[in-house]
Amino acid sequence: MKSAPRSSAPSKARPWALITVLPFVAAAVAVAVAYSSVSARLPEPLATHFGGVGAPADGFTSTRGFLTLTLTLLLVFGTVFGLLARLPEPSEQTPWLIAGGYALAAAIGFLTCGTLFANAGATDTSAVRLPLWEPAVALVVALLAGALGRLLAGPAPRPSGRPAGEGPRLDLPTGTSAGWSRTISSPPIVALGALLLGAGLFVLALADWPASIGLLVGALAVLPCAAARVTVDRRGLTVTSTLLPPPLRIRHLPLDRITEATSRPISAFREFGGWGYRIRAGGSGLVLRSGEGMVVRLTNGKEFVVTVDDAVTAVALLNTYLDRARSRKEGA
Repeated sequence: MKSAPRSSAPSKARPWALITVLPFVAAAVAVAVAYSSVSARLPEPLATHFGGVGAPADGFTSTRGFLTLTLTLLLVFGTVFGLLARLPEPSEQTPWLIAGGYALAAAIGFLTCGTLFANAGATDTSAVRLPLWEPAVALVVALLAGALGRLLAGPAPRPSGRPAGEGPRLDLPTGTSAGWSRTISSPPIVALGALLLGAGLFVLALADWPASIGLLVGALAVLPCAAARVTVDRRGLTVTSTLLPPPLRIRHLPLDRITEATSRPISAFREFGGWGYRIRAGGSGLVLRSGEGMVVRLTNGKEFVVTVDDAVTAVALLNTYLDRARSRKEGA
């Protein structure tokens, strides 16, 4: 007897959005309280940027501008995280999204309050220094806040499963072979990769390589997954980048590593938290948009997902080759 899929109804009832927005509200309140307690002793402008830990200030901002920027960041991040948490169906990533929000809000709030207290009573803001202990304590506070957020989020919802053997098949005559291939791309990821690459080259030309290396590495990480070709044939499923030389592949899954394939609508943000090559509990995937996609179940119990047009045909052909491989193995 087949067991019924596990329901995620209890998770749906959880107030995800409220739990997610709470740390950003708390951080804004903490900043307001800190400002009220030292406002009479704050210089104008404030020392807000430092050359390093223990180094004197090298950047200054008006008090109003500093508070406006901080509160705007908290509002924007709180809104974005809250909207993501309000998506119709919670995913396995939702509790970790909440944990990340708590860590981010705590870091912003702590560093803002620390900057206000460091400036309090200063007569020469150019002499204000970042305390040696502050970055380490900020990291600890962020980690503790993230752990609190993960605790409040509760257990991760599990997607309802479907028994193997239900995927479609093609009526492919015995002894004949067929292949299927489609190209997929994501204009936003291409634009992001091009922006990172251009910014990295620009900084490299005007500054030095240490300042540009992060941008260039980001471009190299983003661009290969911005456009890909998905192929299904008698060798299995292959995903290659159209921006890399042919020998290099994003993922290849031979038939002996696959148990079955199905197709279904994929939500990039709800299920994977964004676009690109994504890794989550229970699997991974190349998700360049929301919509039709392949879901390949592996022999190790995990899944590989790829969003691509005409996924139904690809899945049917892959399942047909899987049936042939099982028949040969049983007949051996």
